[in-house]
Amino acid sequence: MPSAVPVIPSVITVHLGPPDADAPNITVPFSDYIKNVASSEIYPTWPENAIRANMYAQLSFAMNRIYTEYYRSRGYDFDITNSTAYDQYFVNGRNIFDNIDRIADEIFNSYVARGDAIEPYFTQYCNGTTVTCEGLSQWGTVPLAEQGKLPYQILQYYYGDDVRVVSGVPVEDIPESYPGVPLRSGSIGNDVKNLQLRLNRISRNYPAIPKIYPVDGIFAVETEDAVKAFQRIFNLTPDGVVGPGTWYSVQRIFNAVKRLNELNSEGLRITDISTAFPETLQEGDRSLAVQSLQYLLAYIAQFVNSVPPIPITGYFGEQTTNAVKAFQRTYGLTQDGIVGAYTWDAIYDVYRGIVTSQPPSSFLNTPVPFPGTFLVRGAEGEDVRLLQEYLNTIAGVWKELTPFNVTGYFGNATYNAVVAFQELYGIEPNGVVGPITWAAIASEANDITEGNLRSPGQFPANFE
Repeated sequence: MPSAVPVIPSVITVHLGPPDADAPNITVPFSDYIKNVASSEIYPTWPENAIRANMYAQLSFAMNRIYTEYYRSRGYDFDITNSTAYDQYFVNGRNIFDNIDRIADEIFNSYVARGDAIEPYFTQYCNGTTVTCEGLSQWGTVPLAEQGKLPYQILQYYYGDDVRVVSGVPVEDIPESYPGVPLRSGSIGNDVKNLQLRLNRISRNYPAIPKIYPVDGIFAVETEDAVKAFQRIFNLTPDGVVGPGTWYSVQRIFNAVKRLNELNSEGLRITDISTAFPETLQEGDRSLAVQSLQYLLAYIAQFVNSVPPIPITGYFGEQTTNAVKAFQRTYGLTQDGIVGAYTWDAIYDVYRGIVTSQPPSSFLNTPVPFPGTFLVRGAEGEDVRLLQEYLNTIAGVWKELTPFNVTGYFGNATYNAVVAFQELYGIEPNGVVGPITWAAIASEANDITEGNLRSPGQFPANFE
């Protein structure tokens, strides 16, 4: 699903027939594709402004198909067809007209957008003679150009005064949007936040899908419940895990409810796109995410001899790089010392496997390690109950925390206690209990139980 502002694709894969036809695919440079479509659909003798208006429409149409993953979200292995019943006319191997070749080289890194929407607008069009439609009329652009209208004015004539041409767009390879690893309880990052945003929008049309709040990029109980509800509605296995099938089903339904592949598109705003989390963690980074990574690796190092122990500082230095590389080497991953989706998922899997295999007796008189699932409002179970017991132990000493009933349900009282604790410890006060917040709470509660009381403000520096 779209998770960034649009870029011009370096290549496009064309299916040489209708979508379900037994026909070959061909992958060509995007600029060559536009030259081919323009040479196949319009006349080189038309006024240049008419040609440019048509080519802008063809560019944006193709980019809309790619950006929204219109076909790939339906299980196809191509971006667009050459069937004019569905898409645009592409003739493999045809000659390109000289003026169209020149114009394409000038404008191929542009597309049409509407209003404050960021997605390439679905610039539907037809020839305007044998076929008419609500969008642009190809033959109709000729008299408009002869009247002296500029390309953007011709586009506005057909698509509305709020359409605009976005130019100077960078050209990049566009990978498929699926993160590469399943999203599930405990996953964090931009992909989770984008999933949450889309499920919330879909829920307006399908109220049986519960709203996710807050939209924070943390895959916790509310997100899992929304995913399961989506899966039940659309006949997918309701396991709460977002693999490729669920991911692309969410994309397809989101496109449909937002009408992103229609002239009357609701539009995709910048607020629909999440970039709050770093896509990777690597040497030189300093953040709470790095602290969480270090916590997981430090715990793994106690059980996996090939992974060296590291301090939890929040700074991704040489020691962390070496620990990541050692982990990657041990578990057959690319040894680059960079933590992307695959490495994070593997680290998280190994950590959870170790924690869940330990008998309760192994944690006597020691802080219980992070359970492996982020705890947020709405969560329930024994992990929440233990968290509440820890917080009540701390509240018995710290006047900043208010004691509350231990219920096993993460409600407002638990949330308020977590936020109060985070503020005192210098942790981002978001009410979310991840590895660092859990470790700090568990350690403080254990120290109180063991009689190791601190003076006010005397908190461990590695959690600041």
